[in-house]
Amino acid sequence: MSVVINTNYAATVAANNLAASNNMLQKSLNRLSSGSKIVSPADDAGGLAVSMKLSAAAVRQGAVATNIGNAVSLLQSQDGAMKVTGQVLQRISELKTLYSDVTKSASDKSNYDAEFQALQAQLISNAAEKFNGVSLFGSSAIGNVNVTDDGSTTVTIAARDLGSTGSGVGVISDTSVTSLASVSVAQISTAIQNLATMRATNGSEQSRLGFASELVTINKSNLEAANSRIVDVDVASESTQLARWNILVQAGTAMLAQANQSSQSALKLLQ
Repeated sequence: MSVVINTNYAATVAANNLAASNNMLQKSLNRLSSGSKIVSPADDAGGLAVSMKLSAAAVRQGAVATNIGNAVSLLQSQDGAMKVTGQVLQRISELKTLYSDVTKSASDKSNYDAEFQALQAQLISNAAEKFNGVSLFGSSAIGNVNVTDDGSTTVTIAARDLGSTGSGVGVISDTSVTSLASVSVAQISTAIQNLATMRATNGSEQSRLGFASELVTINKSNLEAANSRIVDVDVASESTQLARWNILVQAGTAMLAQANQSSQSALKLLQ
């Protein structure tokens, strides 16, 4: 092989190898420091696109879970109001029976009517209950709860009207009913039965939302796991690569120094 001065092919090759090793070393350092395999879109353009979609879907699943939880809280508040309403109706039922006692005087019955009217006011108050400004009771359904991130499946929170006389509950607090004498045991029993049906429906909606929430939570976890396989760095594997590139950089630096020294042999020929 000829001895030349202007061109040092060995040094050029060593420099190129050193640059490539150093570039990979920097990438490995970036991955380990960030915890992500995709530091730059150029690292995995297709994987980045998939990761963005999976990440967005996981975030939506989390939002759906939050909405479901809020809907369950609303239903629980609604059931709480209905539970108290049931207790009020039971007391009215008891008062009606006591009112029918032949030993009671007109004054006694007037006292029972006073409590009855107070309980009527409580029924009206219960029917006006709200949750974060949303009426818990009325003639229209409260709304539909999305249980999937794309809104393809919903759970309807049905209407429950405590104030309507047609429901059998509101008739007890109707303005035409002013005393225990003007309400019948049958009306009270019907009101209690209708209220029991409302609570059962409320419970079924809570049950379904509970299972929907569990499914959403599972889906979110699976989406996050799938996204992790794309973007999260395997520390064990990458640390091995880091050691490899680190050694190659050190070796490349040493060999570049040797290649630069090799051309100096030409000086000996000129002495």
